[in-house]
Amino acid sequence: MLIAFSEKEKEIFETIGHTATQLNMPAYLIGGFVRDKIIGRPTKDADIVCLGDGIKLAEKVSRRFHPHPHLSFFKNFGTAHIRVGDFDIEFVGARKESYNQASRKPEVLPGSLEDDQNRRDFTINALAIKLNDKGFGDIVDPFNGLNDIESKTIRTPLEPLQTFSDDPLRILRAIRFASQLHFTIDDKTLQAITDNKARLKIVSQERITDELNKIMLSPKPSIGWALLFTTGLLEVIFPQMIDLAGAEYIDGHGHKDNFYHTLQVLDNISRHTNDLWLRWAALLHDIGKPATKKFEDGHGWTFHGHEVAGARMVPKIFNKLKLPLNEKMRFVQKLVELHLRPISLTKENITDSAIRRLLFDAGDDIEALMMLCKADITSKNKQKVKRFLQNFGMVQQRLFEVEESDKVRNWQPPVTGEMIMETFNLPPGKKVGIIKDAIREAILEGIIPNNYEAAHAFMIEKGLELDLSVAN
Repeated sequence: MLIAFSEKEKEIFETIGHTATQLNMPAYLIGGFVRDKIIGRPTKDADIVCLGDGIKLAEKVSRRFHPHPHLSFFKNFGTAHIRVGDFDIEFVGARKESYNQASRKPEVLPGSLEDDQNRRDFTINALAIKLNDKGFGDIVDPFNGLNDIESKTIRTPLEPLQTFSDDPLRILRAIRFASQLHFTIDDKTLQAITDNKARLKIVSQERITDELNKIMLSPKPSIGWALLFTTGLLEVIFPQMIDLAGAEYIDGHGHKDNFYHTLQVLDNISRHTNDLWLRWAALLHDIGKPATKKFEDGHGWTFHGHEVAGARMVPKIFNKLKLPLNEKMRFVQKLVELHLRPISLTKENITDSAIRRLLFDAGDDIEALMMLCKADITSKNKQKVKRFLQNFGMVQQRLFEVEESDKVRNWQPPVTGEMIMETFNLPPGKKVGIIKDAIREAILEGIIPNNYEAAHAFMIEKGLELDLSVAN
């Protein structure tokens, strides 16, 4: 089988092949680039394995391109990197690896192409394409990786128990590829994932979270999260998610399975956005439900305040997962805390005050919040979904109208604390805060318009109520 290279790709790989031939060095294109070209998935990262000195090959190849690309090399690892146009190309000599039980970092020795393919994680990543002049484009496929691509199967080249024990990060990579490519993990490999889940404890949290983020950014992330659940990996890496699973019944009253509801919300939002942090907000929007679940006689199951409880959990989850503790975390926390507000507005006569408060609290994240709320509609009742969407449309129209007239999104007070202190000759303190809060509440309630003149007059009135004297 011949790979259909683009003209640019063919030029690059033929140049590498010519150079390797002149050095009497067999060279192969291997791994993910080959897989993605066969699948038809865009790719710009190429790995070259040679039977010899990878750094020497990279040095010679870099001189063949004009202008000469910058050469980066790492002698300790025997690897080198160049960038040709928008292609990242890494060179390395063929290797064989051996592991000890306490670490996922192998002892590396020079090896044959067979050794190098044996150490690969999955058959679909072990395919190699010959680049030398004789046989250019020939595929070397010792593990039937082409058949596995055709059948959309993820399988390890060697015994899966040994493959995953050697490097347990491969456990998460298997699930990530299943989610990204919509492939199925074969039964023996899947069982080995479950059997080796405890080995994940030797993998750094940063590497685990990197795989979780790749799952989150896949076209249908629920595939990955469902596999993490059914294989028992969530018990090891994210136990709070397990608490969402299952439905409990008392006196015939049950609640929905909040784990699978969450996965549906995540898939719903992923059809409309590639924003990683909006997807994390979808995953965590109901994370506070287990802590707030109660059964009330005559009413059924309730989760009162789960949005507040969930928002409080977000920083701890981000810290544990080594996710950024910055504005990304605060964005997710805000959406978790506010995700019921637009829904509640669809169930009542919407007051301008309620709309103003939502705009004030959501600020520039109002569109993201509304997207999350729409994704949260998972009912199988089509009429119910249609009604909710119509109500959301009405809320969005009111949001637009109120913002046009009142300008409270990302609201800044027309009268500042400094103005209050100057007007009443006050030091910083409680009375300044009382007046500032009163002005804000008056604007949000629609008692006064959102402008300086009205706010200044209201400030004077409020100051007099507090027995303050206006400074000369």
